[in-house]
Amino acid sequence: MLTLRPGSERGHANHGWLESYHSFSFAGYVDPNHVQFGPLRVINEDRVAPGGGFGQHGHRDMEIFSYVLSGELAHRDTLGNGSSIGPGRVQLMSTGTGVEHSEFNHSGQAPVHFLQIWLFPRETGLAPRYSEADFPPESKRDQLRLIISPDGRNGSLRLEQDTFIYATLLNGDTALTHALAPGRRAYVHLIRGTLKVNGKSLEGGDALMLEEEAQIELADGRDAEALVFDLP
Repeated sequence: MLTLRPGSERGHANHGWLESYHSFSFAGYVDPNHVQFGPLRVINEDRVAPGGGFGQHGHRDMEIFSYVLSGELAHRDTLGNGSSIGPGRVQLMSTGTGVEHSEFNHSGQAPVHFLQIWLFPRETGLAPRYSEADFPPESKRDQLRLIISPDGRNGSLRLEQDTFIYATLLNGDTALTHALAPGRRAYVHLIRGTLKVNGKSLEGGDALMLEEEAQIELADGRDAEALVFDLP
């Protein structure tokens, strides 16, 4: 079964310093038809204005990662981590029993454009943990690059959930397939460009939910960047 989630139907908030599009219910956006998909709970497409940011705040019992598209996102947390995340670099927090952090755009001119994504962990009360890694464009072009997994295989970041997350860049005639084990589901989020997923045409911001499908098929990408979630 294939279910299209049009990007034009996402929740939208504009706070001046922050413009955000919500694929799932978040803050003031409530949509009982889009609360979560399996353990996938939040996909927010955020643009933070120069000098803006999220002050220190807390999370617990959630797997949270940031995927930066442009600009630089400065991160600092109560685990002692502090870094600046740019395009191609992914940061992942397993918040477990609790972490506080802040995220800011310290640029005086350029906005930060990034995806903030949350998943429920396999269990609550785990020890907090932080990691980050670079995934340059050449590692994603015309292939599915594993960026997050339950066991950290192939240089991916380790997530406390039975979920595999891939990133890809497609532009041209390359077609990719990814087999889904029985009982698993998938969520494909097209960040930008155009792409066909299992024959369905997607534009930037759109997503496709796949259930009871044997595989994911990606084709006809035009300046396409996508995240693929293989979910329990």
